[in-house]
Amino acid sequence: MRVLFLAHSFPRFDADPVGSFVLRLAVALRSAGIEVLVVAPGGPGLAARETFEGITVERFRYAPRRLETLGYTGTMRNQVQGSWTARVVMGGFLAADFLKALRVGRRFRPQLVHAHWALPGGLVGTWLRALWRVPLVITLHGSDLRLAQGVPIAARLFRRVLTRATAVTTVSRWLARDTTALAPPVEPVVAPMPILPDLFRPGGARPPERLLFVGKLNPQKGIVHLLRALTMMRARPTLDIVVGVGSVEDETRALAATLGIADRLRWHPLLPQAELARLYREVTALVMPAVDEGLGLVAVEALLCETPVVAFESGGLTDIVLHQRTGLLVPPGDTATLAAALDELLARPDRGAALGKAGRQHALATFAPDAAARRYADLYRTALASARA
Repeated sequence: MRVLFLAHSFPRFDADPVGSFVLRLAVALRSAGIEVLVVAPGGPGLAARETFEGITVERFRYAPRRLETLGYTGTMRNQVQGSWTARVVMGGFLAADFLKALRVGRRFRPQLVHAHWALPGGLVGTWLRALWRVPLVITLHGSDLRLAQGVPIAARLFRRVLTRATAVTTVSRWLARDTTALAPPVEPVVAPMPILPDLFRPGGARPPERLLFVGKLNPQKGIVHLLRALTMMRARPTLDIVVGVGSVEDETRALAATLGIADRLRWHPLLPQAELARLYREVTALVMPAVDEGLGLVAVEALLCETPVVAFESGGLTDIVLHQRTGLLVPPGDTATLAAALDELLARPDRGAALGKAGRQHALATFAPDAAARRYADLYRTALASARA
């Protein structure tokens, strides 16, 4: 079976964490006899055609280089909402994505289109489905739903796109429930993306009081809650911060200085996956005070390294962090309770090691590549059979 992936985020170089889950699924599907070709946007220094682990990605130009900032920056929504120039560029993005897919399709002859994110990929996918008469699968990762929940025009487009798909999947149960609430005719299948269990593995000694945050420095990821929680704790742990794409560090650094905890923070740029896996193994716990996270692959990666997770009880994180079994959950936005939960974890004789061990087993059962490949291969075959019928 030949499947065309549409994605606005995909690795730009070996070990790039950006959009790595799309590559992981494409690689995993080979074991199910499925050949994948990826169409993704171009960017500075990116070749028009590249191969990663045997998966070919065809990249499209959509604007002059200085304006090609919609992909890979994590700021697509903010740009389009805040600038007429970015809206024009988005029009070019959609057109270029569609035309590249058409050119690739003549050679590749896909039997099914799989769009990652409803917008913009899913929209382009509906055009290809109408033209090629092939099934369309759309996977929601979270940011597309948050956009639809906050922007009325996006909500209408979101519903229109999803109702034209052959099948819709989400990476968490929470995402499925909220998708159905916004687009009632749609009943998504929950099918998470795969993670590499051999790369993200346990090992090494852990310090007693070293915490980790990985993500964009914005309100949704909750970095402010974590910094304030550090000031309320009895313990005085250090905090490593791996800065996600699209972040502006100035405000967070200034807040840390104001709170008097700047000397306890260690800052890291976006890390290749192997370095990130090493860091998971070197900390006591991962903290994810995120709200309405589509899934939280960072939490999955940490648990595969047997690193316990403390998180807000929100979004798809509840599929990963099982309270008192693989980590600790606290009410969303409750900074004081977050501080208390971190103190409680660090006060345990094993610093949560038992939670981490159980977490790896849970993650392997849910996010192993072979399990993800089987789920999506079955879904593709069902979609093809439905199209034939």
